[in-house]
Amino acid sequence: MSLNDANLAAHLAQVAGQILLDVRASGLFSGKSLGKAGDQTANQFLCHALREQRPEDGLLSEEEKDNAERLSKERVWIVDPVDGTREYGEERADWAVHVGMAVDGAPVLGAVALPGAGVVLRSDQPGEVPPAPEKLRMVVSRTRPAREATSVAEEIGAELVPMGSAGAKAMAILRGEADIYLHSGGQYEWDSCAPAAVALGWGLHVSRIDGSPLVYNQKDVYMPDLLICRKEHAEMVLGKVKALV
Repeated sequence: MSLNDANLAAHLAQVAGQILLDVRASGLFSGKSLGKAGDQTANQFLCHALREQRPEDGLLSEEEKDNAERLSKERVWIVDPVDGTREYGEERADWAVHVGMAVDGAPVLGAVALPGAGVVLRSDQPGEVPPAPEKLRMVVSRTRPAREATSVAEEIGAELVPMGSAGAKAMAILRGEADIYLHSGGQYEWDSCAPAAVALGWGLHVSRIDGSPLVYNQKDVYMPDLLICRKEHAEMVLGKVKALV
């Protein structure tokens, strides 16, 4: 099978998502064991497939031991086999599969599968983001909402929308289910590379919460914060965050 990078990313995300649904539907696992089985199974598929299809590229996966060789690569695939393992294990729908690519540190390409919704959103196939309602909606963690997010939401009169995975939150904006995703509780590169690429492809604002760009394929893969929103809301939100410091 010969696929270009964008089609490969989307195909991998879709197939991994189906694998995860099949593992869950088997009825052989539950709770944390379901999450572990799903993570490991989807990771094996994604990593083997990428090494087969793109052997010259670097690879970073949440479920794979990191290899410093990726740091010398211009092109690096960054994947999260199950973004929102807790939600997946609880048989919720707000989890995702991330397949992204960074080139020279920039998130240039990605696909985010939302298997619970039966969709794959792609950076190379942007749709029209629905218009924002009068009362803005901010997606936050359903278990540990970030202080900055709740403070900014209160400042701008936004409704809080609790949700599971980072990918589900970011894609909620594209799908018209939310308007702002402000996170300051710390993540890792695999949590946001694919969602950031897709959001950028759809014309959204994507940055750190100080307005600087997100940079990937770093030695330290920790990423403290991010903001994804419509461009018309970015200046307002960044200003409110700055005022909190």
